[in-house]
Amino acid sequence: MLKQFPNQIKAGLSLNAEISAPEFPAPDWTVTAILRGPAALDLNAAGTGRVHKFAENGAATAGYKPGLYSVSLRATNGSEVQELEEGQLEIIADLAGAAEGHDPRKHAEKVLAAIESVIESRASKDQMAYTINGRSLSRTPLADLLQLRATYRKEVRELHGKRRRLLGRTVKVRM
Repeated sequence: MLKQFPNQIKAGLSLNAEISAPEFPAPDWTVTAILRGPAALDLNAAGTGRVHKFAENGAATAGYKPGLYSVSLRATNGSEVQELEEGQLEIIADLAGAAEGHDPRKHAEKVLAAIESVIESRASKDQMAYTINGRSLSRTPLADLLQLRATYRKEVRELHGKRRRLLGRTVKVRM
């Protein structure tokens, strides 16, 4: 688990992280962050006093490929290599590079909208299945769609930090 190194980087924005490792002081030790995922990135920290500083400007991070990466933070002293921490980080795409018409919704929001669209169009269709020229089509049962909608509604609520109220209602009290 990453404790000192960030677990999220936004491409196009500066990256600044300071690693304190008293047992691996700079300049005797160098620290490298090895990132592997959609791309292979090796970031080197500059030794400043007894700490190691990662500093990448926005122009450098703009080229980072978005996605989930495995990270190994390693200290090196000649031939000796020690792992300081390991974990995962996510590189978020640079919004400045998004094209016109960019859809900012999260996956759960897009899926919920699609499920609701299917439910809405289903109101005018009463066949569950039919066959034409030997080809058949079966629709997802409405009960399954409603269950999927409930699942994705919950996920979208959690994305936005909205929790369900106790018993589904608000109780007002005046004193």
